Amino acid sequence: MTSHQDTLDALNSNLPLREKLVRTHQVVQQQIPCIARIAIALYDPKTTLLKTYLHSSGEDDPLSRYEARLSDAPSLENILKEGRPRVINNMLTFENGKHEHTVRIGRQGYAASYTMPIFSNGMFLGFIFFNSYEPDVFTDVTLNQLDVFGHMVSLMVINELTTMRTLLAAVTTTSHFTHLRDPETGSHIDRMSRYARLIASVLAPRHQLDDAYIEHVFMYSPLHDIGKIAIPDRILFKPGALDENELNVMRTHSRKGREIIDDVLSNFGLDGVQQINILRNIAEYHHESMDGRGYPSGLKGAEIPLEARIVAVADIFDALTSRRPYKDAWTNDDAFALLNRMAGEKLDGECVNALVDNRDEVERIQQQFQENPLG
Repeated sequence: MTSHQDTLDALNSNLPLREKLVRTHQVVQQQIPCIARIAIALYDPKTTLLKTYLHSSGEDDPLSRYEARLSDAPSLENILKEGRPRVINNMLTFENGKHEHTVRIGRQGYAASYTMPIFSNGMFLGFIFFNSYEPDVFTDVTLNQLDVFGHMVSLMVINELTTMRTLLAAVTTTSHFTHLRDPETGSHIDRMSRYARLIASVLAPRHQLDDAYIEHVFMYSPLHDIGKIAIPDRILFKPGALDENELNVMRTHSRKGREIIDDVLSNFGLDGVQQINILRNIAEYHHESMDGRGYPSGLKGAEIPLEARIVAVADIFDALTSRRPYKDAWTNDDAFALLNRMAGEKLDGECVNALVDNRDEVERIQQQFQENPLG
């Protein structure tokens, strides 16, 4: 009997997807040393945006925190139209490209690239990129090897996204069954989650936030108020002001949200979801206040997890600028003015500035995800 060490044994462990990608890259380089980078970009069908997500190349990171419409990358769009991967053995072909992603890749010095689409049951999810600093490296033999690794990486990505979406679907469905009259529309969720992503992207350089963190804030932010399913309808939908006892009951929703999430994780066997503390923190701490007067724990300033500070700003802004049965929509100017007054006292000033200073992007989100007047 011959002993053998499984070179991909690390993939059996409960490691973050990024670490699994790095370990896979190490094995790829043992067989194909010229592969300098493996990267993953995810596709958002609602906005047709491609968004950078993960990469394995350490400091070589030309496209961190980047997004672009698929239509702005014709050669990638052709991959879907033609139904086959893209092979570029000499990147000089693209040296006159004007799109930012082309310029960044060229500036990094990559000389060759192999791109595979990621599909799950026929649904397009994104792309995997294999980059090399050497030209003319993608021979038929090399491509056959990379196809195997590419599909393995695809399965890892699909498994990660499926697990997260199962969690989101389980919690969201529970919410829908419990409160079919929830006044928060799908458009609200679409907008506030994208405001949260915008804020996280702006803060990323200073706080060293990677693409995976930003994507998880985007995906998990819609569940910030999941704990409200535990609040009685007589309080949740009361048309007038709540009395002190009712306020105390309402304030339990943030801790209830954390408990519901932990329950779903346990009951659905989803304890292995990566960066799940981002979701827990969003649900439990999005009503904390910078001055320590929030709830449920009275956290102050930097004690409040960043993701909760981000979602607080995104949610309040959309609540202000949305029409509700009990109020008209505020203008952006009025909403921004109130956010600025709340900055430093209730809200994180950095998060407020990240939103206010990017008005053009805010208005693009509002335009794309307008309320349906018919409900």
